[in-house]
Amino acid sequence: MLDQETETLSGKIIGAAIEVHKTLGPGLLESAYQQALAYEFAHQAIDFKIEVSLSVVYKEVKLDCAFKADFVVEDKIIVELKAVERLMPIHQAQLLTYLQLTKIRLGLLFNFNNLVLTRGIKRMIL
Repeated sequence: MLDQETETLSGKIIGAAIEVHKTLGPGLLESAYQQALAYEFAHQAIDFKIEVSLSVVYKEVKLDCAFKADFVVEDKIIVELKAVERLMPIHQAQLLTYLQLTKIRLGLLFNFNNLVLTRGIKRMIL
């Protein structure tokens, strides 16, 4: 179970993503949605980091593998964006890995290539 603050923040993030999708629609590159969502977060005073580098520890050695989370929001939620025909298990595995690497409990995966964004939202909790 997540705390109420994280749940409220999750709702704000989903609302911002819906606003981006409502304005831009499907069919653009992921980078366009990323920049628009960054604008929405800033406009709504949601604290975020974009393109956050994540490291992997292998046998006590830190490996800089260039994993990058699209957004880390208020150090509580990882947000990953896709603009693909459909979400695949590898997309969910990627988000799960990011959650495990960061010890963040909640991740949101958005696929903007849907006529209705709510069909392209996957929420994952560790």
